[in-house]
Amino acid sequence: MRIGLIFSLSVTLLAVTASLHADTLDGALNRLDHAGNQFKSMTAQFKNVKYTALVNESSTSTGTVKIKRTPGQMLALYDFLSPDKKTVAIDNKAVEIYLPNMKTVQVFDIGKKVSTEQFFLFGFATSRRDLEAAYSVSYGGAESINGEPATRLALISNNADVKKLFVKFELWISDKTGEAVQQKFYEPSGDYIVFSYSDMKINPINLPDSALKLPHIKSDVKRETLNK
Repeated sequence: MRIGLIFSLSVTLLAVTASLHADTLDGALNRLDHAGNQFKSMTAQFKNVKYTALVNESSTSTGTVKIKRTPGQMLALYDFLSPDKKTVAIDNKAVEIYLPNMKTVQVFDIGKKVSTEQFFLFGFATSRRDLEAAYSVSYGGAESINGEPATRLALISNNADVKKLFVKFELWISDKTGEAVQQKFYEPSGDYIVFSYSDMKINPINLPDSALKLPHIKSDVKRETLNK
């Protein structure tokens, strides 16, 4: 009798736990979906951590970001300010990296099979339907990012070309706003990249497309195509 009662309670507890996790995942995806429907543009500060597994070392950069979405177009501009300056402009399937100290612009064309959103911009203006269509999504737990309650989602891309570069992603969704407050990209080598966002301003006024382009490039700056 006692064994049966314990077994029954255990099954009930497991069912309740699974239900809570499902509700938490469902709630996070619904908040993301609602925020995505309202999203037009964003400005924020970011902290970028790059971990290199081979030497077991990480480096940290900080800067500002602007993101804007219009029908059929996604624009972003990451200004790395410290410790080294560089600017990354993202426009649909093209990525341009301006390295002022090297007087070089590196150009990376992602191609027709994937989009920059699947690499860099997922979580911003992302609908639940699009996220679940592009990734296998699972619940990762409740965490705090910059003192803000958030839900962590674990994602594995359904696109084989994306998997060649990133075997897994993690996305932290603010429990308050539904916006992405942190992204993590896992490379096959064991390296990973983290972007954490703070001081976010959603849908600020006066954010023209020109504000999300590379600054004026002087004639002595060379251009390199990285994926010929």
